[in-house]
Amino acid sequence: MRHQRAPAKYAEKCKGKKLATLFFEPSTRTRLSFEAAMLELGGNVIGFSSASSSSASKGESVADTAQVISCYADIIAMRHPQEGAPYVASRNASIPVINAGDGGHCHPTQTLADLLTIYREKGKLNGLTVGFCGDLKYGRTVHSLIAALSRYSDIKIVLISPEELRLPGYVKKDVLNKHGMPYEETTSLEEAMPSLDILYMTRVQQERFADVSEYERLKDSYILTPDKLSTAKPDMCILHPLPRVNEISVAVDKDSRACYFKQVMNGKLMRMALIMKLLDEAEKNPVLCCDEVPSQSIAGCVCKNPRCITTTEQELPQLFKLTDAEHETYRCIYCESKLVR
Repeated sequence: MRHQRAPAKYAEKCKGKKLATLFFEPSTRTRLSFEAAMLELGGNVIGFSSASSSSASKGESVADTAQVISCYADIIAMRHPQEGAPYVASRNASIPVINAGDGGHCHPTQTLADLLTIYREKGKLNGLTVGFCGDLKYGRTVHSLIAALSRYSDIKIVLISPEELRLPGYVKKDVLNKHGMPYEETTSLEEAMPSLDILYMTRVQQERFADVSEYERLKDSYILTPDKLSTAKPDMCILHPLPRVNEISVAVDKDSRACYFKQVMNGKLMRMALIMKLLDEAEKNPVLCCDEVPSQSIAGCVCKNPRCITTTEQELPQLFKLTDAEHETYRCIYCESKLVR
């Protein structure tokens, strides 16, 4: 990365600019990564680290928060437990909004960090077999990375999870099948291991479970240990979006294939580049709003996803986008849940 070779060149790129980190749910790496990125660029940071310390605790809407913060800052990084919240913010803010994770929906900046790490470790983004292990149902980093990998050629996906945490059907249909990406599903990490170029481990996320007993039953489904790496390729790359609980033994940290802490550094560098790019675009196009997604309201239809921002945002229109004309499939514009009539 250029910043690593010439940090002084970038030390004042964002001088006089302010980043607002609006984190409505807990985060360590992502929030501090954004803040460190802005500070290393010479900018300043304002914001909050939990919903309880914001006006959301008083009932303020995401739309209003975005308009208010637009008066204080030059760019926003938002994390929110409700799926689609950053999209709502982008439609109402007058400054750039970065999605720093929304519920179990997606996590685009983590995906950029993942891609950068893969490229730096493997020297390419094509011709790879990528295994995703753990919580594939609620893992927003998994959904985002699979979508990103669909842009590259000769990618094979291996999905390793308990039956209860399998990849959602819409990701298989709208991404894997649509782009002709070969994939296989298995419950065995050991069987999948020898073929993998990349192993993307994830934790089972307690905060996404309504039933605590279900989480307790599934939380230790996969634990990566040095013994389990005995059949892996010598140059396989082990990734993890972090935080980890116990799904990767600390003994694996010493393995040359462990790249998850490199991901952290790459995430900061990538976010520096993203902040500079978006601020530059905002200066060139000061009145440019977010891209409008073609959508429509459908009489009598509402999104049934309880984690969708439409369940909490006041007076938010119920909008759906047509994703499959042949089968008349519509998905919520905010959370991408399938419309069930």
